[in-house]
Amino acid sequence: MVSGHPTGVRENGGVSDPTPHEQARPSAAPSAQPQPAAAQPPQQVQPAQPEQVTVRRAPKIPAFLVVGGLLGFLGTLIATSLFPADEEVGFATLVAYFSLYGITFGVLVGAIVGIVLDRRSRKRARTLQAERETVDPAPIEGELEQ
Repeated sequence: MVSGHPTGVRENGGVSDPTPHEQARPSAAPSAQPQPAAAQPPQQVQPAQPEQVTVRRAPKIPAFLVVGGLLGFLGTLIATSLFPADEEVGFATLVAYFSLYGITFGVLVGAIVGIVLDRRSRKRARTLQAERETVDPAPIEGELEQ
């Protein structure tokens, strides 16, 4: 999130803007022949203006969910093996049944830990000055140039 901007909305460099080819596309089925894209006017390079940006280290929540689920399964396996298994049902069936609860509980605990750490990382966020740069990649040998 960029701080200091009044609306919170910023220019994204035209990433989500439709190309002239997409704007001119008829609503009917596309023709069999490919049509060349319309020539775009060259964009003028503007000098980079420093902006204030917020930087923080955020945890990856899916990793917490997976680890929580694995720990929940491991806890279920240990808890199930502490008690004698029913002869008619079997050990594997008991583990599978109780794993539904153990994995669900583990994922829930993992989500809570991930959210708590995410909130904590927001408190440690820093605001820095940054400049936007546009770098054109060098052409690769053997690559077709347009």
